[in-house]
Amino acid sequence: MSTVRRLSPPSIPGESETVGLLLIEDDPGDAFLVQELLDESGMLVEVVVATTLAEAQRLLTMPRRRTQCVLADLALPDAQGLELLNNVLTLAPHAAVLVLTGLNDAHVGVAAVAAGAQDYLVKQEVDGPLLARAIRYALERKRADESERELVEARAVRRENARLERGLLPVPLLRDGTLRHHTRYQPGRERALLGGDFYDTVQTEDGSVHMVIGDVSGHGADEASLGVRLRMAWRTLVLAGLEGPALLSTLDTVLVVERWSEEIFTTLCMVTIEPSRRRARMYRAGHPRPLVIQGDAVAALPDDPCGPALGLFEFDDWPMTTIELGADWSLMLYTDGVIEGLAGEGSERLDTEGLERLARAAHAEGAAGTRLIDRLVQEVEELNGGVLNDDLAILMLTYDGSDGTS
Repeated sequence: MSTVRRLSPPSIPGESETVGLLLIEDDPGDAFLVQELLDESGMLVEVVVATTLAEAQRLLTMPRRRTQCVLADLALPDAQGLELLNNVLTLAPHAAVLVLTGLNDAHVGVAAVAAGAQDYLVKQEVDGPLLARAIRYALERKRADESERELVEARAVRRENARLERGLLPVPLLRDGTLRHHTRYQPGRERALLGGDFYDTVQTEDGSVHMVIGDVSGHGADEASLGVRLRMAWRTLVLAGLEGPALLSTLDTVLVVERWSEEIFTTLCMVTIEPSRRRARMYRAGHPRPLVIQGDAVAALPDDPCGPALGLFEFDDWPMTTIELGADWSLMLYTDGVIEGLAGEGSERLDTEGLERLARAAHAEGAAGTRLIDRLVQEVEELNGGVLNDDLAILMLTYDGSDGTS
């Protein structure tokens, strides 16, 4: 049977948080003594007493009960020693654990700390202030242990993310010094590190420059990993000489083999810029229309026929669009995270037309290259009222036919 007892408010300034404490003790006299010592200390604490491990298990697994600290005697009718402690540590992984021992069992306390308890106390040597200090110390040590564990996990996640991001954010294979290459990659949601968007740029031996940008449905490490595999497959196929529908069909096969669910699909846009730099061929698989900047003009490419996203159903005839670029131009490919945010107050989405307006205004004020991209992302987020929910990627190439340098 358990008992609940609220002890008096603290007499120590700053001690305003009530500590939820589970006392596991089968000796009524010792349980009463512990509660008296806590009352004497002036610490604000809510004590629940369990006399068996089974009862402690029930209390620790109650949905709305908050246990911040466990004070446990390691000799109970249904469990003893480190076996009991391991059960408590498993049942209350986020609680600080203090062990009670007798005068002749100090070695048990040392072993308990080595096994994961925050501290141990010898019953015959405890008074009120010492018990209160031990509980506060155990709570702080537990917080420090949790923080250290989270830091180690965060570092491991960052290392893993860095490996994935190196695949998502490749170094372009670009030899043409007249082309300037600008990119932006940003996972959706605050504090997210990875997204499913990817891009790449490759110049082949004939002088053609191939660009791709893609968006794997969903968010997170699995989607990012799939994006890496698709990007690497695309680069390999381009270097092997594959283009157009044949390349897209092969990527579709890669996606179907590599995905973990039939619901996963990928939108994609790829462009091949001819060696003359005045014309390009574009294929879209369910992807938004790129923007093109020519002189003072900024416009989205016409809404020409567009094939389905990869992974939806069998398809092998994605239509081609020819783009007349002219002498000086910038071509900006992007994922739908850029245009699916809100366009301001209300529920209206920015969409391609809204992005076109923003880009036209920024270009008119002299923004170009990375500065143009950064300004667009900033304005898109401001209109959305904060960080975008979807991942975004932007890939832009700029060519100045009168300038032979980068």
